[in-house]
Amino acid sequence: MSIEVGSTIEGKVTGITKFGAFVELPSGDTGLVHISEVANTYVKDISSFLKPDDTVKVKVIKVGDDGKIGLSIKQLEETTERIEQVSRMSFEDQMNKFLRESNERLQDLKNREAKRGGGSYK
Repeated sequence: MSIEVGSTIEGKVTGITKFGAFVELPSGDTGLVHISEVANTYVKDISSFLKPDDTVKVKVIKVGDDGKIGLSIKQLEETTERIEQVSRMSFEDQMNKFLRESNERLQDLKNREAKRGGGSYK
Protein backbone atom coordinates (compact mmCIF):
# COMPACT_ATOMS: atom_id res chain seq x y z
CA MET A 1 0.00 0.00 0.00
CA SER A 2 1.56 3.29 -1.06
CA ILE A 3 1.05 6.37 1.08
CA GLU A 4 -0.22 9.33 -0.96
CA VAL A 5 -0.71 12.92 0.13
CA GLY A 6 -4.42 13.65 0.57
CA SER A 7 -5.44 10.09 1.34
CA THR A 8 -7.38 9.15 4.46
CA ILE A 9 -6.08 6.20 6.45
CA GLU A 10 -6.96 4.55 9.73
CA GLY A 11 -4.07 3.86 12.07
CA LYS A 12 -3.13 3.05 15.63
CA VAL A 13 -1.47 5.49 18.02
CA THR A 14 1.84 3.93 19.08
CA GLY A 15 3.42 6.78 21.00
CA ILE A 16 2.77 10.19 22.52
CA THR A 17 5.36 12.95 22.87
CA LYS A 18 5.27 16.65 23.79
CA PHE A 19 5.23 17.58 20.10
CA GLY A 20 2.87 15.00 18.63
CA ALA A 21 1.61 11.46 18.34
CA PHE A 22 3.07 8.62 16.31
CA VAL A 23 0.56 6.58 14.33
CA GLU A 24 1.25 3.18 12.79
CA LEU A 25 -0.44 2.82 9.42
CA PRO A 26 -1.74 -0.43 7.85
CA SER A 27 1.32 -0.49 5.56
CA GLY A 28 3.55 -0.82 8.61
CA ASP A 29 4.89 2.74 8.18
CA THR A 30 4.72 5.19 11.05
CA GLY A 31 3.68 8.82 10.66
CA LEU A 32 3.54 11.80 12.98
CA VAL A 33 0.50 13.87 13.87
CA HIS A 34 2.11 17.12 15.02
CA ILE A 35 0.49 18.77 18.04
CA SER A 36 -0.77 21.57 15.77
CA GLU A 37 -2.64 18.99 13.63
CA VAL A 38 -4.47 17.18 16.45
CA ALA A 39 -7.58 19.37 16.86
CA ASN A 40 -9.24 22.62 15.81
CA THR A 41 -8.70 23.98 19.31
CA TYR A 42 -5.55 24.78 21.27
CA VAL A 43 -3.85 21.57 22.38
CA LYS A 44 -1.68 21.96 25.45
CA ASP A 45 -1.41 18.26 26.26
CA ILE A 46 -1.88 15.67 23.53
CA SER A 47 -2.71 13.05 26.15
CA SER A 48 -6.04 14.78 26.73
CA PHE A 49 -6.94 14.02 23.09
CA LEU A 50 -5.12 10.77 22.26
CA LYS A 51 -3.90 7.70 24.10
CA PRO A 52 -1.60 4.86 23.01
CA ASP A 53 -3.51 2.09 21.19
CA ASP A 54 -6.27 4.52 20.09
CA THR A 55 -7.47 3.89 16.55
CA VAL A 56 -7.67 7.16 14.61
CA LYS A 57 -8.50 8.31 11.10
CA VAL A 58 -5.81 10.58 9.70
CA LYS A 59 -5.16 12.52 6.52
CA VAL A 60 -1.73 12.27 4.91
CA ILE A 61 -0.50 15.85 4.51
CA LYS A 62 3.16 15.26 3.67
CA VAL A 63 5.51 12.51 2.56
CA GLY A 64 9.09 13.72 2.74
CA ASP A 65 11.97 12.61 0.54
CA ASP A 66 13.44 11.06 3.66
CA GLY A 67 10.33 8.88 4.09
CA LYS A 68 8.84 10.85 6.99
CA ILE A 69 5.05 10.95 6.88
CA GLY A 70 3.11 13.96 8.16
CA LEU A 71 -0.45 13.27 9.29
CA SER A 72 -3.39 15.39 10.40
CA ILE A 73 -6.55 14.69 12.34
CA LYS A 74 -7.58 18.35 12.29
CA GLN A 75 -7.65 18.69 8.49
CA LEU A 76 -9.80 15.59 8.19
CA GLU A 77 -12.30 17.03 10.67
CA GLU A 78 -12.34 20.39 8.84
CA THR A 79 -13.10 18.67 5.53
CA THR A 80 -15.90 16.62 7.09
CA GLU A 81 -17.41 19.72 8.70
CA ARG A 82 -17.36 21.62 5.38
CA ILE A 83 -19.00 18.72 3.53
CA GLU A 84 -21.72 18.44 6.18
CA GLN A 85 -22.27 22.20 6.10
CA VAL A 86 -22.62 22.29 2.31
CA SER A 87 -24.86 19.22 2.20
CA ARG A 88 -27.36 20.95 4.50
CA MET A 89 -27.62 23.91 2.12
CA SER A 90 -30.07 23.98 -0.78
CA PHE A 91 -28.67 24.28 -4.28
CA GLU A 92 -29.81 27.90 -4.50
CA ASP A 93 -28.09 28.73 -1.22
CA GLN A 94 -24.90 27.03 -2.41
CA MET A 95 -24.98 29.03 -5.67
CA ASN A 96 -25.63 32.30 -3.83
CA LYS A 97 -22.75 31.58 -1.46
CA PHE A 98 -20.45 30.73 -4.37
CA LEU A 99 -21.39 33.91 -6.26
CA ARG A 100 -20.96 36.09 -3.16
CA GLU A 101 -17.52 34.61 -2.37
CA SER A 102 -16.50 34.82 -6.02
CA ASN A 103 -17.47 38.50 -6.21
CA GLU A 104 -15.58 39.21 -2.97
CA ARG A 105 -12.44 37.56 -4.35
CA LEU A 106 -12.77 39.46 -7.63
CA GLN A 107 -13.19 42.75 -5.78
CA ASP A 108 -10.16 41.95 -3.64
CA LEU A 109 -8.08 41.29 -6.76
CA LYS A 110 -9.24 44.55 -8.32
CA ASN A 111 -8.33 46.46 -5.15
CA ARG A 112 -4.87 44.90 -5.07
CA GLU A 113 -4.29 45.71 -8.73
CA ALA A 114 -5.42 49.32 -8.19
CA LYS A 115 -3.00 49.71 -5.26
CA ARG A 116 -0.16 48.47 -7.45
CA GLY A 117 -1.15 50.98 -10.10
CA GLY A 118 -1.60 48.45 -12.84
CA GLY A 119 -4.44 47.32 -15.03
CA SER A 120 -7.60 49.13 -15.93
CA TYR A 121 -10.92 47.73 -14.78
CA LYS A 122 -14.18 49.21 -15.86
